[in-house]
Amino acid sequence: MITSFRNHPAKVRPVKTENERRMEAGWIFFSATDQLVKAEYKHFSFPALKHCNNNPIFGHDMSKEITPYAGNESKKEQVASMFNNISKTYDFLNHFLSLGIDVLWRKKAIKELLSIRPRKILDVATGTGDFAFEAIQILQPEKVIGVDISEGMLEVAKKKINKRNLSAIFSVQLGDSEGLPFEDNTFDAITVAFGVRNYENLERGLADMLRVLKPEGKIVILEFSKPQAFPVKQAYNFYFNYVTPFFGQLFSKDKRAYSYLPESVVAFPDGAAFTALMEQVGYKNTKHRSLTFGISAIYTGIK
Repeated sequence: MITSFRNHPAKVRPVKTENERRMEAGWIFFSATDQLVKAEYKHFSFPALKHCNNNPIFGHDMSKEITPYAGNESKKEQVASMFNNISKTYDFLNHFLSLGIDVLWRKKAIKELLSIRPRKILDVATGTGDFAFEAIQILQPEKVIGVDISEGMLEVAKKKINKRNLSAIFSVQLGDSEGLPFEDNTFDAITVAFGVRNYENLERGLADMLRVLKPEGKIVILEFSKPQAFPVKQAYNFYFNYVTPFFGQLFSKDKRAYSYLPESVVAFPDGAAFTALMEQVGYKNTKHRSLTFGISAIYTGIK
C-alpha cells in the first residue's frame, strides 16, 4: 500500500533564537578548547607549570591605571562607554562565561544581610539589576535604588523591572560611585557586585558609600579575585586571558571589553589588601570570604 506524502505534512523545525545559536557556537568552542588544552598539557610537567607564578595575572599592580580603551578619556568615561557597548549581551555573557556560578555568588553575598534585614538598600554599579533582584527576593526590603554610570545598562535594568512589576520597590538612575546623589546616613545597606574594580578612584568611592550608609549599616561587596592554589590559578589565567576575550568579541563585538576584565582583576587589591583599604576609609568589622577556589570574594564592613 502506497501512502501519499500529502497526508503527512513535513515537520517544520523550530527556528533557533539568537541566544540558542550563540550557546551552540559556544559549546563547540568549549569542546575544541578542552581538546586543545589536553593535547598541550601532554608536553608539560606539573612542576614546570608551578613556575607560572611570575605571570602578572597573579599579583595586583596599582602603579598604573587600567582602562578599557586607549585614548584621552578618563577611566570613568571609558568604563561608561564600554558598558554601553556590551549592555545588550551583558546578562547572557555573564551567566554563560561563569557557567551560572555568578548567580550562586550573588545569593551568598546577599545572605550576608539577612541578620540586619535592611529596609532601604543602595545598589551601586547596579548594571542590569541582577544583584538588586536577588536582594528583593531574599531580603524583601521596602525600597532599593540602583545607580550606574552606564545609560545602556540602566535601560536593560528598567525593562527587567517593568517586566517583573517591581517599579514600586526598585528604581534605577544615573549615578557616580564617587559622588553619590544622596544625603548622608540614608541607607541601611549598600551592595556592589563586580563594580568596585572599575572605580576611577577606589578610596574615594568607598568613602562616599560610607557617607550615605546609616550608622551600623552594612556594605556587601562581591568582586573577582585572584586564586592562589595550583592548578586553579593556572586554569584561571588561561580562561581569563584567552577564552573570555574570544567570547567577548564573538558575542558582544567588543573584544577589548573582555580583555580589560582580567587586567582590571590583576590591578585590584583583593583579599586582605582590600579589607585594609576599607578600614583605612573608616569601615569597621571588615571581613572577606573567598568563593569557588578564590575566583571571587565577598567583602563586608559596618559603619
